[in-house]
Amino acid sequence: MTTSRVRALTEGLAVPVAILALWQIACSAGLVNPLVLPSPAAVAVRWWAYLAPLEAYDPAQGSWLAWAVSGEMPHDALASLYRVVVGFVVGAGLALPLGLFMGSSDLIYRHVNPLMQVLRPIPPIAYIPLSILWFGLGNAPAVFLIAIGAFFPVLMNTIAGVRHVDGIYIRAARSLGASRMTIFRRVILPAATPYILSGARIGIGTAFIVVIVAEMIAVNNGLGFRILEAREYFWSDKIIAGMLTIGALGLLIDMGVSRLNSHLLRWHRGLES
Repeated sequence: MTTSRVRALTEGLAVPVAILALWQIACSAGLVNPLVLPSPAAVAVRWWAYLAPLEAYDPAQGSWLAWAVSGEMPHDALASLYRVVVGFVVGAGLALPLGLFMGSSDLIYRHVNPLMQVLRPIPPIAYIPLSILWFGLGNAPAVFLIAIGAFFPVLMNTIAGVRHVDGIYIRAARSLGASRMTIFRRVILPAATPYILSGARIGIGTAFIVVIVAEMIAVNNGLGFRILEAREYFWSDKIIAGMLTIGALGLLIDMGVSRLNSHLLRWHRGLES
């Protein structure tokens, strides 16, 4: 690891470590109710119990608690990731071709855009009653809500990418005798790719937000369901452990998508430099 990366990692961890230290000090000094805000140590113990089927020690009660052991987290995380991936693929798979058509055709844009602008401000959460009526309970309504959440970021960024292609490139391709399909495939689509990938990054982030809400309503597993279950039993440490797990998975997904974007857009960075 290079010096610059070590420095960047150190700077990035400074604030979280300081917050954890202050949090632990406040809990150890009895300044907060452990039932309302458990200490980082208690959260870490519960997170480990949530991760692996092992006995966990509860520092608040000073005893080993078999009831605190679940080993559910890997199963819940995989269930949530499955719904995110399927919902994102469905939403982005519908949004990408529609966005390409709307961006490249003024006729299609004029006819379809008013409907999209009416539907776009409606949050996916508002579709929960309809999703349950249409699909019942289980993965289907969750995937439906996630697809809606991923659809519009990909759609709007795709339209923007196609419509913002520099006209000089198109005129140059026409002067060289390129056909309309060739212009679309070799000029418009590559130029719009940075916008499309940005929309995909936003869309998958939105999908991960929506899956948590959907799992609190329509399914009986997943990270969102487990947080709701912990709320009913007032397990604050498990709630925070689930929240941190969601944050960690979201960070890993965003880092993966960012690296994929950097790999696919090597040529774009070369043009800009």
